[in-house]
Amino acid sequence: MSSAISAPAPARFPYAAMVVLSTIAFTAITTELLPSGLLPQISAGLDVSEPVAGYLAAAYAAVIVVTVVPAARLLGKISRHALLVGLVLTFAASNAMVGLAPDFTSAMIARLVGGLAHGLLWTTMAPFVTRVVPADKVGKALAIVFSGNSLGLAIGAPVGTALGGFLGWRAAFMVLAGFGLVLTVLAFFLLPRVQKISDAVRPSLRKAIAQPGVKPVAIAWPLLVLAHFALFTYIAPFIRDAGFPDYAISLSLTVLGGSGLLGIWIAGLTVDSRPRRSLLVTTAAIALSMFFLPLAVGNFTVALVLMTVWGAGLGAIGIYNQSAILRAGGEYQEAANGLTVLTIQLGITVGALYGSAALVVGGPMLVPVAAALPVVAAWIITLANKKHAYPQGPRERIWLEPRPIAKPLPDKVSGRS
Repeated sequence: MSSAISAPAPARFPYAAMVVLSTIAFTAITTELLPSGLLPQISAGLDVSEPVAGYLAAAYAAVIVVTVVPAARLLGKISRHALLVGLVLTFAASNAMVGLAPDFTSAMIARLVGGLAHGLLWTTMAPFVTRVVPADKVGKALAIVFSGNSLGLAIGAPVGTALGGFLGWRAAFMVLAGFGLVLTVLAFFLLPRVQKISDAVRPSLRKAIAQPGVKPVAIAWPLLVLAHFALFTYIAPFIRDAGFPDYAISLSLTVLGGSGLLGIWIAGLTVDSRPRRSLLVTTAAIALSMFFLPLAVGNFTVALVLMTVWGAGLGAIGIYNQSAILRAGGEYQEAANGLTVLTIQLGITVGALYGSAALVVGGPMLVPVAAALPVVAAWIITLANKKHAYPQGPRERIWLEPRPIAKPLPDKVSGRS
């Protein structure tokens, strides 16, 4: 890794800092998803229809697509420590503004502020990790940080929704804002202050795209996200059509979020040693679980097993691809990482539309099969881009190298006459 982007990493692993970053990720995901679970209450509280209230979620994603690259470029020379602390404080302010919003317009402005912080966070956080951990522990660190994503999905959003049901939707956002303030203080004191490097390159999207390996990762990773959201967005119609019990929808969402933690743990053990082989196996497992899901009609136990594979795979592919884009981006890794933030948000948007089209054309049973197709495409891209985008890890190279043939010992040593 170029000295222009990475300072010498400390020998000791900064567990406290990684936990703080994971908690920041948890807060970001919870902030993003919270309006979806509280749409009826928000709709009534702001005197708008539920579809209009849903724009609070859609606008959050849209502003990421529009602002992530220029904002990252504009703020490229700001201290990463200061930027991360400022972003956490921005999340707190955004949630407080939503909780206090007198009307829909004010709430929308608050969500746009949160979306801007969200895009910058994911552009900044992974490169920051590479600067503060030993080089051979980056995969482990990313696994810890990304566990916050799955926890936000499995715990943060459901708990926030339940809290909104008990205390009101405004209280849910205010509690999340207060949590953000506490986290801001922790981030200020526990995140390392990375020394500024005078020859650090300025983020350049054009130069990042020109790096060998960046384009394949920036296409394959969003294809996997697209597939996930195509099925995840319409999992409820599939479950109802499959004849599963009423509690199956909430249980399925919990299984997907919880198994994501399992996938992150497995990826953390393998990303630094066997990244290519692990990603190929994981991607194939996701495709097969989606293909076979319609065959589980009437057997919820089998469906849960397949969802566990799907959820674990989703958690793992984030670690493998995050590591891949940082490596492929080289000295322009921050811009390359910003590119994937942009393409992943597009993948989320297109995935929901793609799943909707599959639902309309073929019904709920076709949605999992349709979702598997982009996964197969991502697997092919991964397989075909071995040199720069998805190279072998150190354990894979050793495994594939032929063992040296032992030469016979000289007669005097071997004891033969």
